[in-house]
Amino acid sequence: MTSSTQEVHVLLVEDDPGDVLMTQEALETGRTRSTVHVVGDGVEAMAFLRKEGDYADAPTPDLVLLDLNMPRKDGREVLAEVKADEQLRMIPVVVLTTSGAEDDVVRSYSLHANAYVTKPMSFEDFSDVVRHIDDFFTDVAR
Repeated sequence: MTSSTQEVHVLLVEDDPGDVLMTQEALETGRTRSTVHVVGDGVEAMAFLRKEGDYADAPTPDLVLLDLNMPRKDGREVLAEVKADEQLRMIPVVVLTTSGAEDDVVRSYSLHANAYVTKPMSFEDFSDVVRHIDDFFTDVAR
């Protein structure tokens, strides 16, 4: 568990600007002091996580919120790479996506996602879900 005064780094891997904004707003109103780092596709996500190129000084995130459907490298590929990498596999990865397809859920868990959450449609519900994820992975889970 993290102290509520400790800064938590969240990597948001999301290509939809509206979902980025809603996630950032939800995390800003949460109990935990979070710094949200945003990348728009899986290629950038892996560069951030591996501290490559422009991300050489990037912090190791305490939590990754990962969309599945993105350009260049999708979330499934990112999840597989993260969980196969000894240096990265301990970072909690929550799949946060619009897909409720059973195949996506099963595949995400088989790739060792820590949780699978389908994005609610309303802003209020979306914000509540993101805050619950943040609270659980930064204040409750260890």
